[in-house]
Amino acid sequence: MGKYTFQKTERLSGEKSIRELFKKGISIKVFPIRVIVMKHPSQEYPVHQVLISVAKQSFKKATDRNTVKRRIREGYRLNKSKLATTEKLMIAYLYTAKEILPSSVIHEKLIESINRINENFG
Repeated sequence: MGKYTFQKTERLSGEKSIRELFKKGISIKVFPIRVIVMKHPSQEYPVHQVLISVAKQSFKKATDRNTVKRRIREGYRLNKSKLATTEKLMIAYLYTAKEILPSSVIHEKLIESINRINENFG
């Protein structure tokens, strides 16, 4: 698998997995992103699994939500190689700001969140 890809296997899906992540995960706040992380219960997965969410309350238009999700996804895709943990993780990125921030700010905060994940799980 390429270094800068974001494939379907890397996306966290399934209600049971997502519910468990929100129930048992550790929350890390790096404004404008809140990250919820936990070790994957079954370490058979080849990669970390990621969920990206933007609240409908914050952005009424789907195009705005999709823009923010696209920016977070791109930032994660480019910086996921910096995740230094050998254990596979389930990660949820929740966008908490009320306005769309520039990609550069989002990427910077994603790098900061990845460093915090490495501190907790590395």
